[in-house]
This record gives sequence, structure tokens and C-alpha cells, in this order.
Amino acid sequence: MRTTRPLLRCGLTLAAAAAFPAWLAGPSAALTGISVSTIGTTVSVVTSACTQNNGSWGNASLLNSGQTAFAQGRQVALAGTTVSQSAAWSGVSPGTYTVVVVCSNGGTAGTQSVIVSGTTAAPPTTSSSTTTKSAAPSRGVMGGLGGAARDYGPLTLGIGAALVGSGVIATGWYLRKRSKPYRL
Repeated sequence: MRTTRPLLRCGLTLAAAAAFPAWLAGPSAALTGISVSTIGTTVSVVTSACTQNNGSWGNASLLNSGQTAFAQGRQVALAGTTVSQSAAWSGVSPGTYTVVVVCSNGGTAGTQSVIVSGTTAAPPTTSSSTTTKSAAPSRGVMGGLGGAARDYGPLTLGIGAALVGSGVIATGWYLRKRSKPYRL
């Protein structure tokens, strides 16, 4: 009986702490986002966030480093189905770009940066005497908070933060209990 009450209180506290960020985040739409890829000088974007409105899915814009507004970039209409919509730009010169997708209802499906190297990496070729490897990317990988391929909503981030926070609290509680001398 001595340990069940504190454990019950701790469990209720952890449950409340885990539910609070999810409640604070409010209702969230389905996880949306965009996925951008490059092959040589072609940049493509895929999303499943847009719905068709008046025969249009929306538009995607490719912005170079000097452009800040959607209208300034190279715009392409999205094409696809209710499951997936996509757009592509070919003949893109090397550099860093930002891809922005705006659905036909006016909402932004996502924004993602991409580096175009301008060369197509050939698969490794082997012969009886030599092996040729493909060239490495010139500018490395673009990293960042939350991943590079998907835009997670506030509900997902809130639940993750609650899990991390409850783990920290549980670890602190456990270490505190272990540091006390044994009493009867």
C-alpha cells in the first residue's frame, strides 16, 4: 500500500503531462508536406496535401536564392490524383533553390530547400581491371530540425515532446527514489 499511492499519483501526473501538449496543439489536419528530389538538372516535387478545386490542384514555384515571393519563382501547375500530386522543372542551373507548393484553396502544402548540382551521377561501372565510382555530391546534405523530407504537424511534435518530457520526469523520479537511504 505504501508504494501504490505514490505510483498511482505519478502515473496520473505523467498521463496529464503527456496529454497537455496534445491538447495545447489543438486539432490538427492530416499530416501534410512535400517531398522534393533532384536528378541532374531536373527538380521534382510530390505532395498529397492538395485537393482539387475548380479543376486545379494548385501550383508549385521554384525560387532561387534571390527570390522571396511565390510569384517571383518558376511556377508549374500541379498534376495528379487524389492520392498524389506532382510538378517538375527541367533545365535548372546549379545552385540552392526553395520549392513552395500552394494548393488551389490557397493553403501552403509545404516549403523545402534543395541543392541542384547539375550533374547526373552515373552508376559505378566495373571491368576486369578497374572500378569507377560515381562523383560525390558537391555541397553535402541539407539537414535541419524536423527532417528534410516531411513537414510534421504540431500534434505530432507535441506528442513527441510529451514523450520525451515524461521520460525525463520518470528518470528524475527514479533517481531521486534511489538516492534516499532505505527506511522502514
